[in-house]
Amino acid sequence: MGQVAVTIKVYPENPDKLEDVKAAVRKIVDVVKVAEEPIGFGLVAAVITFTMEDAGGLDEIEEKIGSLPEVSQVQVSGVDRV
Repeated sequence: MGQVAVTIKVYPENPDKLEDVKAAVRKIVDVVKVAEEPIGFGLVAAVITFTMEDAGGLDEIEEKIGSLPEVSQVQVSGVDRV
């Protein structure tokens, strides 16, 4: 089995909690890159790239991140083989 790089957008529940969101996601996955993307009206999403085995489990990770109290929504924006 190989590795895949997954890019997700994580929308915080509160704009002031963006750094907390990034820290919480780092505890769940092996983060490679973190960027910020302005959404509008002062809101910013965290664009996070991480690696994982391609044997599945992305839905489980997405659910874990989405269930964090600081997170409003999670959107997978890309999956690429490494």
